[in-house]
Amino acid sequence: MSAGIGHNRGPALGRNGWAVHCWTRARAELFPTLPLEVVRARVRRAKEIGLDYRTYAGIRATTGHDLVAFLYSSNTLRMLRDGEAEAGRVAKLAAAQGMSHHLALAPRLDADRARAMLSAQGLSPERIAEMPLLGMSPSRQRALLDALRVRTDLTRVPADRILIIAETELEHEWAATGRMAGTLAAERFFAQAAG
Repeated sequence: MSAGIGHNRGPALGRNGWAVHCWTRARAELFPTLPLEVVRARVRRAKEIGLDYRTYAGIRATTGHDLVAFLYSSNTLRMLRDGEAEAGRVAKLAAAQGMSHHLALAPRLDADRARAMLSAQGLSPERIAEMPLLGMSPSRQRALLDALRVRTDLTRVPADRILIIAETELEHEWAATGRMAGTLAAERFFAQAAG
């Protein structure tokens, strides 16, 4: 069969043809190759802060830079009664030696009790802040999340360098409202930190 008008007699566009070649090449060019030393450094960094490499690399690719802080809620730490948290979860925060800041929000608990409890686990009190965020408008929530950064000396750090460790849907909303790096399910984070 002869080609019609306008055909340049190029390769076939079928299953093993030119289209497959173009898509394969375009996909390969989409992902830059990193030097081995950079990958090793990022693997070390992920381990230092208690994340698996795939999670850490995904966050880095999305935001374009490293994480500086984790933000937890009282739900995430399972601080359900009188400032008592699930001991295993709090101990894993202290084990994440590479993370410079751990921020805590305690919307339904006494702030001083929350601070004392977390301080007893080896987390510096100046790295812990608490604010009520329940039932507020998104603009008010954003203002409080910005105030949290001020109180913890993170004013020069973009909000998208803070990852929220989320236990409930409410924390997912904080990530969007505060323009944070995103959220990671608490169950997944604490399983990684334990491993």
